[in-house]
Amino acid sequence: MASASSSALTPGGTGAPSGTTKGSGRHQVVVIGSGFGGLFGTKALKRADVDVTMIAKTSHHLFQPLLYQVATGILSQGEIAPPTREILARQKNAKVLLGEVTAIDLENRTVTSEVLGRVTTTSYDSLIVAAGAGQSYFGNDQFAEFAPGMKSIDDALELRGRIFGAFELAEIGAERGDPIEGLLTFVVVGAGPTGVELAGQIAELARRTLRKDFTNISAEHARVVLVDAAPQVLPPFGEKLGRSAQKSLEEMGVEVILGAMVTDVDERGLEMKFKDGTVQRIEAITKIWAAGVQASELGKTLSEQTGAALDRAGRIAVNPDLTLPGHPEVFVVGDMISLDNLPGVAQVAIQGAKHAAKEIEHRLEGKPSKGPFKYFDKGSMATISRFNAVAMVGRLRLTGFIAWMMWLAVHIFYLTGFKNRVTAVLHWFVSFLGSDRSERTTTTQQIFARTALQRLPGGPNALVSPPGSSEERRRELEEKAAEEARLADARDRPVSAG
Repeated sequence: MASASSSALTPGGTGAPSGTTKGSGRHQVVVIGSGFGGLFGTKALKRADVDVTMIAKTSHHLFQPLLYQVATGILSQGEIAPPTREILARQKNAKVLLGEVTAIDLENRTVTSEVLGRVTTTSYDSLIVAAGAGQSYFGNDQFAEFAPGMKSIDDALELRGRIFGAFELAEIGAERGDPIEGLLTFVVVGAGPTGVELAGQIAELARRTLRKDFTNISAEHARVVLVDAAPQVLPPFGEKLGRSAQKSLEEMGVEVILGAMVTDVDERGLEMKFKDGTVQRIEAITKIWAAGVQASELGKTLSEQTGAALDRAGRIAVNPDLTLPGHPEVFVVGDMISLDNLPGVAQVAIQGAKHAAKEIEHRLEGKPSKGPFKYFDKGSMATISRFNAVAMVGRLRLTGFIAWMMWLAVHIFYLTGFKNRVTAVLHWFVSFLGSDRSERTTTTQQIFARTALQRLPGGPNALVSPPGSSEERRRELEEKAAEEARLADARDRPVSAG
């Protein structure tokens, strides 16, 4: 198994030492990302005669389809984001490195990662890139400050704080006699699965969970708005299921606005422009962005070195077997690939990663190639409210309770770990059969930490000492203490009478 080398230290890009990992002589596989593609790719190599190094910018595996339930207080972050090390603890040929990949050198077959000024370079024989995608604001990244996306645990916890905090501020505002309409208006931008699920859960939260919790406001009168430039809700699900989902949302009190493109977002609200040129503004403190995705920047890095094309979402064109042109040792899977109009869903990442792992095994064993990647569509599902969902499986189009039961079964199956399955089911029992939600704790730090770090020059790196600086700091403290003692002994420093 690869081990970190402390002797091969070179100046890193941040001025910090850079460690270089060295192989054991076995075939070295590096997997970038701990999402569905990264985790399933790593696990698929469990019995292969290789050493696997997973490099990821988070220490957990995120079950992203349930992030909205963390944001709305149904589940805790631990239930959908177990530690990657815990998941892979029994896989003896795998290890995990925390760090954000900043460079991939295809010629020298190295991956460079960095975390808090610590730079590490890892060599590979085969590479699986499963870095996923982030939120896209379609060139308006300034919107992110006021309308967080829904792609990480940090996003979900911030949104939980914003959603529950809005009700608390409205209660205070009503006590003071201040206008509170903007505080009790929640706008979700994007009518895809994430947007629909969020809008539905915020409506349920206001009308069921918080209905009797406040003195000065009527939480059930909160305004929930779902906005999209598309002409229908859930476009990937087809017109019939889209109409059904929209009807269910409107019956819950969600205001659905279609054909409206968001053109401006600020602290107090947002503006929408319709096809006829009219502009409408909604005053809302809480905005959530669930429209569009942008593939990892690593796609651009790979494109520059291979000449592979990138589409508008930053996805890279790959060969039919998921390898990069001219680099059969490099596989790209999941949300990063542009191939046969494959959707950006978990199953594409899972199946693609397993295909890549099997191809690596076949090569090492001298077996024939598996050939082109073949995706098996297992269907799509989205919840609207408790006991109500839509599902598209093959030619089947299902709505209501049956679709919801299918959604429940699939998500229980794919949650990682027995412990997480049990606790998730218990929380669902409390939330769906009752009206309570067990994860309603929020803090001011959750709401403002992201913005504060972004405004800090150097980001999180500015808050920690660079590697190797502890000895220098120790000497400074010792010299200061010695000087203070000398001054005291020489009576050169006045001593307080107190």
